[in-house]
Amino acid sequence: MTLTELRYIVAVARERHFGRAAEACFVSQPTLSVAIKKLEEELDLKLFERGASEVSVTPLGEAIVRQAQSVLEQAAAIKEIAKRGKDPLSGPLRLGIIYTIGPYLLPELVRHAIDMTPQMPLMLQENFTVKLLDMLRTGELDCAIMAEPFPDTGLATAPLYDEPFLVAAPASHPLAQQRSISSEALKQETMLLLGTGHCFRDQVLEVCPEFARFSSNAEGIRKSFEGSSLETIRYMVAAGMGITVVPQLSVRTWDRSEGPNQQVVYLPFEAPAPTRRVVLAWRRSFTRYEAIAALRNAVYACALEGVTRLS
Repeated sequence: MTLTELRYIVAVARERHFGRAAEACFVSQPTLSVAIKKLEEELDLKLFERGASEVSVTPLGEAIVRQAQSVLEQAAAIKEIAKRGKDPLSGPLRLGIIYTIGPYLLPELVRHAIDMTPQMPLMLQENFTVKLLDMLRTGELDCAIMAEPFPDTGLATAPLYDEPFLVAAPASHPLAQQRSISSEALKQETMLLLGTGHCFRDQVLEVCPEFARFSSNAEGIRKSFEGSSLETIRYMVAAGMGITVVPQLSVRTWDRSEGPNQQVVYLPFEAPAPTRRVVLAWRRSFTRYEAIAALRNAVYACALEGVTRLS
């Protein structure tokens, strides 16, 4: 049994496909297949079920893949310990971030990270929460910036900030004249929602649960619309097609003197205003503690207007 063979089975479990796993490991498919077959013979069990279009992991294989991932992490930790002895912040940091935070935090965060720790470049991955959790678990990411709640996967977390929600309405809408708004007042409005998979969509539906029923039947098409991004939805609000709920940091990225922000009014919720908690998460086995601390410091160096910083 070798680390290379363990790396191969982790790749197949992640990709669910021998060809893609071989590409990810930079080897030919026959080389990967032979190595996995050799390991299965050594262990005297089947790790994978080969289907016509997809590979599935056997129940016992799942446990072995998890252990293999842990062994690979521990082996990588040996190199990390050696690096930390020379420079704890040397080498790239693989950072994941969800779609509804990335565009509004990353530009400033990356600038501060370059200024504060130029020897630690950030390798960025934007994705859904569920995918980032999977990538953390398999070691493809070192850490991720996400919004709570998310499934407990044994990760270590550090709170960054609490971010309030705002209602975005067309400037010509009657609600635009109010100083604040209640979730009750949104019940009769056409709500523009993010599509399924976005955790921010789920958080909005917690604030306005009556809209949950509209996203699962044909009648709802008349009452709600699902967009692929907050920016798409914001343009639709500017066009007068409905209202939406947005996170605080997304507002400051739009120049109010031009573009759709001329036609959009942002209204705070009545107290208690709904918020989301943004956290930094990483595997407990990740050994670069100084890198995590440096990333948090870079986040805190950002303006973060309108949010509550957490230490």
